[in-house]
Amino acid sequence: MAVKVKNLSKYYGKKKVLNNISFEAKKGEVLGIIGKSGAGKSTLIRILRGADNNYSGDIEICGKNDNFREITAIHLQRNFALWAEPAIYNIIRKLYAIRTNSDESLPMEDEWEEYEKTAIEILKLVGLEHKKDAFSNILSGGEKQRLILGRQIAKMYEKGEGVLLLDEPGTMSCPASKQLLLDVLKNINKKLGITIIITSHLPEVHEYLCDRCILLDEGNIIMEGKPKEVINEFLKDMDKPYIKKTTPVDKNIITVNDVSKRYFVVHGGETLNMKNISFDVKEGEILSLIGPSGTGKSVLLRLLGGVELPDKGDIVVDGLNLNDYGWERINLRRKMGIMHQEFSLPHYLTVESMLKYRLGIKGEKAVANAKLKSAELGISPKIVDAIYQLIDLPEQEMKNKLEKLGISEDIIKILFPSIVDNFNPKDVLRALDLDEEILKKTPLELSGGEKVRVALALQLITKPKILLLDEPFGDLDPITLRDISNYLKKINDEFRTTIVLISHHIQLIKEISDRVILIDKGKIIMEGKPEEVCNTFIERSNLKFLNKE
Repeated sequence: MAVKVKNLSKYYGKKKVLNNISFEAKKGEVLGIIGKSGAGKSTLIRILRGADNNYSGDIEICGKNDNFREITAIHLQRNFALWAEPAIYNIIRKLYAIRTNSDESLPMEDEWEEYEKTAIEILKLVGLEHKKDAFSNILSGGEKQRLILGRQIAKMYEKGEGVLLLDEPGTMSCPASKQLLLDVLKNINKKLGITIIITSHLPEVHEYLCDRCILLDEGNIIMEGKPKEVINEFLKDMDKPYIKKTTPVDKNIITVNDVSKRYFVVHGGETLNMKNISFDVKEGEILSLIGPSGTGKSVLLRLLGGVELPDKGDIVVDGLNLNDYGWERINLRRKMGIMHQEFSLPHYLTVESMLKYRLGIKGEKAVANAKLKSAELGISPKIVDAIYQLIDLPEQEMKNKLEKLGISEDIIKILFPSIVDNFNPKDVLRALDLDEEILKKTPLELSGGEKVRVALALQLITKPKILLLDEPFGDLDPITLRDISNYLKKINDEFRTTIVLISHHIQLIKEISDRVILIDKGKIIMEGKPEEVCNTFIERSNLKFLNKE
């Protein structure tokens, strides 16, 4: 056996997160760990990696009882630590450190050919041999992930044994990038014969990749067996999809007219060229944007939210052109919520404080105060508007922009104090399956899934007229995802909230949307019924892991 775990228990304070679990993984096996957020999956991976030694029980990996870092590698979703050099240099440096037991230097000229030959073989394993001379900083997100994976398996390639640990690999990637990563993992497993242990919330990943699965629930192993059987057990208590009772109004609440936007990276060339995009969003509609990574979906959502302006064209929201800064646009922003993919929660605030702040700063009294204070300070409505739009950015981006402008963060508090008269978050918390005790917690005390739901609660607490969601569901298990999908449809019914959504969860898109737009290379390829557009995307991208046939 490559991995033996016996009577493993782990506590965080008084909370038992792993409860006397035992299992084994054979050499060359791909073992999947599935379960809801907070089930203990990531904790288990950290222990197997050797990053957490504070546990009870026995673990043996490739015959070793300790120093697991020597025989395991871990692949995390957002770990992009790479040398800003050609891809092949990143592999060569890792090989040099392994062979010489020293730092990641480059080998001498007379050794170079031998190192280069091995590095190319590793790049082939991760599907990057054609990118060997490309600098790592201009690789796509998916390519960076595979380059990191190449560095991580280098030791296993050299020694011929080891265990690769993956915690939610590719969760935030677009389906096409995810497909490439899954195929690379299959290739590594086949060519090197290494054992892989993978956690994922996505049942389709386990079905496509794993030989066997374990179902973990609140730190207990509930079942183990064939992936399909374990997945069926995992999903048996999932709520049924909520069927919407309303349809969009035949009136445009958002009009995008001939919009263009270009981005360049120094020494990296053009990264986005969105040209002449036009479409409408009906009042009360749930519209989803899908497509490969890097095609402009997130940029388009930021344009709809007014946090960026197009190079050309107009965006009209609820009758107001977003190019027209001033008090009307400020009042429009009060009725809008935008949740970014890279959202952040202030680690020093409780959930209750965050919700109260958000509710207050989006309130009428905050805007009324801004009118008075800006008149006293001699600040024009356009400048007030430019400052107010910053609160819809992730915290660090907001701070960076204020710093570039030479403005203190205090100006937001002076202009827009958070004034809350009536705070009742029960409905929102209940809908997102969050207990009221979470109000007293800080983000440091939340699981990944809880953080996503709290970030969503921050948008919903204001009951926005328009809600913009940029891939906010990457870390959620399918059961919680269904709950949130149902809730979004319910608020769409009850409050006629217009929702524009970006997500890589194709099943969610099919389930929640009134209409779907497929974007690729900065252009609209197709729009129409969710099932038809999503199936076209699956076919265009050759998404085998999503193809159930």
